[in-house]
Amino acid sequence: MAHIKVAIADDHKIFRSGVINTLVPYENIRFVFEADDGLHLLQSMELQRPDVILMDLKMPNMDGIEATIKVKEKYPDVKVIILTMYEDDNFIVHLVENGANAYLLKNAEPEEIYEAICTTYEKGFYFNENVNLALLKKVLHKNKQQFKPTLKNEIQLNDREQEVLKLICNECTTQEISEQIFLSPRTVEGIRQKLLEKLNVKNSVGLVLYAFRNGLIE
Repeated sequence: MAHIKVAIADDHKIFRSGVINTLVPYENIRFVFEADDGLHLLQSMELQRPDVILMDLKMPNMDGIEATIKVKEKYPDVKVIILTMYEDDNFIVHLVENGANAYLLKNAEPEEIYEAICTTYEKGFYFNENVNLALLKKVLHKNKQQFKPTLKNEIQLNDREQEVLKLICNECTTQEISEQIFLSPRTVEGIRQKLLEKLNVKNSVGLVLYAFRNGLIE
């Protein structure tokens, strides 16, 4: 069984230990190191590269916001799951726009943390139905006058590209998309790459955010 290498960055040792202990039953999870702030995290990553990081926001020396941005700049393939007490719309949108792959509250059940780790590792992002997706939609809809949709004007997506984009937003993997629209996985990946280039975003999270802003998904 392949292990998902996980790191946790939080300035409270008791909380770090609690999270690690609650995930012990899941045999495909292996914690590779702990960090007590963003600087410590980045230093540790030079020696050991995790697949997924559980990232607190409020930490000394370098907070989780700055650390997330630096991790995504240097290690774009590493998935970052925000694990925080801040239930704030602005934090969610800002972190997602800067590359965070999921946003969880610290009162999340261990099962959800485990699901978020596996989903971000496999699919690239995880949106919690009750918190992340609801708050993200609320913020984007509330501020829709600030956004200028470009799908029908500057950027044109053909029917196939829109179809793939909607399936990505539904958290479908490349293989699942391939089976649903009867294209090879290689062709689906080609369409996905074209979407990234057309929409000028870095990853699937950016695609989802664009789709919300432009009314492609509800």
